[in-house]
Amino acid sequence: MDEQTKMIKELCDTDGIPGFEREVRNKMRELLTPVSDEIITDRMGGIVGKKTGDANGPKILFAGHLDEIGWMVTYVTSKGFLRFQPMGGWWAHVVLAQRVKIKTRTGEVLGVVGSKAPHALPAKDRERVLEFKEMFIDVGATSKEDVEEMGIRPGDMIVPISEFTTMRNGDVWVGKALDNRAGCGLAVEVMRRLQNESHPNILFGGATVQEEIQLRGAGVLANLVQPDIAFALDVGVAYDTPGFEGYQQSCNLGEGPLSFIYDTSMIPNVPLRDLVHDTAKELGINLQVDALTGGGQDGGKFHISNHGVPTIALGFATRYIHSHTALLSKKDWEQAADLLVAVIKKLDRKTVDAIHNW
Repeated sequence: MDEQTKMIKELCDTDGIPGFEREVRNKMRELLTPVSDEIITDRMGGIVGKKTGDANGPKILFAGHLDEIGWMVTYVTSKGFLRFQPMGGWWAHVVLAQRVKIKTRTGEVLGVVGSKAPHALPAKDRERVLEFKEMFIDVGATSKEDVEEMGIRPGDMIVPISEFTTMRNGDVWVGKALDNRAGCGLAVEVMRRLQNESHPNILFGGATVQEEIQLRGAGVLANLVQPDIAFALDVGVAYDTPGFEGYQQSCNLGEGPLSFIYDTSMIPNVPLRDLVHDTAKELGINLQVDALTGGGQDGGKFHISNHGVPTIALGFATRYIHSHTALLSKKDWEQAADLLVAVIKKLDRKTVDAIHNW
């Protein structure tokens, strides 16, 4: 397994839903420390490595988000079943009968999201998706006291069980939490590549917290760093599987990194967007684009922080996001790193001033 894939595996196999990112933050600290001059954290848990090229140059922020979607225990029934609350955007259809892990103060407990056998399903239930308030998790207990003895309490984190692996001889990454440990890993990779190279700016590469719950950590990190330019690094939707034939977008796995030209949280800064797209063309990178009408990303908070920050979101077309298992192209990720490194090298004070004053 190559170094990049090993890093992504370590990040994806670490657990951390919104508000519970400590383990992932510690992993990011471990990865960023060797390639940074300084590690900076905010009080919500966001983390960046700082690397100074030109001390008088503009400040460039590029960040993924630490949190993955999951659930939280909210209630234990008298018979020992767990009720739970989604933490992030789940389509309930993909949750039934899946294995999950409850993370307690003292350890981990295996659970299964309960489901009815088709033999016992009323006709009306066959035609609808159950709501989360109707679901429960079975941990093999027979009473509330059993659950308490396991150390499970309301407020505990629940995560999918889906160990990272690869397909096609390592060309396709497969696992939980690629949204958005792929973006976190990209920030680390860019810091690695620029570690011993000159760059006309000050870099802040890392990750925010609580993106999956209304982008809560992005504004905090941006207010701390006060960047001149920001890049939100996140996954996008791949439209290349059956069922997307009617979509105009053509964001395909393995056909290049992704630029969000629109989403519900942000319109990218036009001159910054043009610089990114022109640089991709210079490098011979096929930069795919998407206008995402059903979601947003941390750029939605970056760009309205401080006095306004020119921002663009970059990422990768990813299959099956917001489920137990997603698929992402390693080549797309590597080309995203190539592109971001090249753009950062162009962001000197003169170029950034021109972007600010367009």
